Amino acid sequence: MAKNYDFSELKELININSYTKNKEGVDKNGALMREKLEALGFECEVFERKEIGNHLYFKSKKREGAKILLLGHLDTVFPPMSFEEFREDEEWIYGPGVCDMKGGNFVALEALRNLKKEGEIYNIDFLLVSDEETGSDDSKEITAKIAKNYDYCMVFEAAGKNDELVIERKGVATFYIDIKGKAAHAGNDYEKGVNANLEAAEKLIAITELTDLEKGTTANVGKMEGGIGANTISPHAKLTVEIRYSSESERDRVLKEFYDIVHTSSVPGASASLSGGIQRDVMQSTPEQKEFIKLIEKLTGEKVLTEKRGGVSDANIVASVKTVVVDGFGPYGDGDHTIHERASKKSFIKRIDFVTKILKGLTEF
Repeated sequence: MAKNYDFSELKELININSYTKNKEGVDKNGALMREKLEALGFECEVFERKEIGNHLYFKSKKREGAKILLLGHLDTVFPPMSFEEFREDEEWIYGPGVCDMKGGNFVALEALRNLKKEGEIYNIDFLLVSDEETGSDDSKEITAKIAKNYDYCMVFEAAGKNDELVIERKGVATFYIDIKGKAAHAGNDYEKGVNANLEAAEKLIAITELTDLEKGTTANVGKMEGGIGANTISPHAKLTVEIRYSSESERDRVLKEFYDIVHTSSVPGASASLSGGIQRDVMQSTPEQKEFIKLIEKLTGEKVLTEKRGGVSDANIVASVKTVVVDGFGPYGDGDHTIHERASKKSFIKRIDFVTKILKGLTEF
């Protein structure tokens, strides 16, 4: 069946460069999705943006019953001229965004078309944001506000290798620590200086020790800057830190200890200021989510495999407002964020059928 499936529309989407900072390309991708979804009866609300692509919110007619939000993103990570090739063989489709996540958007679109063949679409809305790959800094408030209005949210990032759905994702926080010391001549006035680099080194070690791999917590100082030259006591330094955590309790623990490290000086006279914060909070499994998985199994007649991932997605944002959310409804693929990105043709077919059954079952009386 996969050999005969028409992927020409997916090719059209993939051949549009939609790098996050390429507003023209992201909006072109969005316009194409809008054309296809409006043809199914959806109304589109546009959140216009000047510097990034517009966010698009597609709404269907409503009636009694469960309300479902489909969630995807329009942007990819590849700048123009870096990776813009669509190609295919008997088993795979290759190209930028084929699994992350133009492929996922395509699965949602095809499932909605299957529903439309049987009549009007009710109670299913579709949010497509434009800045997921850079942290959803602009869209996360929109996503959080919209997601509160739904019973279920289905996110169309790539499936696992064995068609797993994603039930948990780590939370991630990014911080910038600016450290001030005092410059002095390293030969003549060594004792008069306050070494910001030394203070940064002490903080780096302490922050790294917050890592607890058994609990899924990592604290990484990914970038370190500081100083003027070899003959000067460093008057300034800067650390860029990423913290990831798998539970709310670990979030609370590690952030408290982190703040203590930032605001406690090991080098007399040194001081530090902090910026940044939680980018996307943790997505944890809940009893309500487990019930949703059971419902999916009932509607599809399939045993659903699940997995936890260290990477984040907009599912984290939905989880933070306590809406029941499951991720990984897109096709299985690998090599995402590299020039080897690909997705399985068979997985596309399976996922379209799988999602169609779920949406049909959730919206039937």
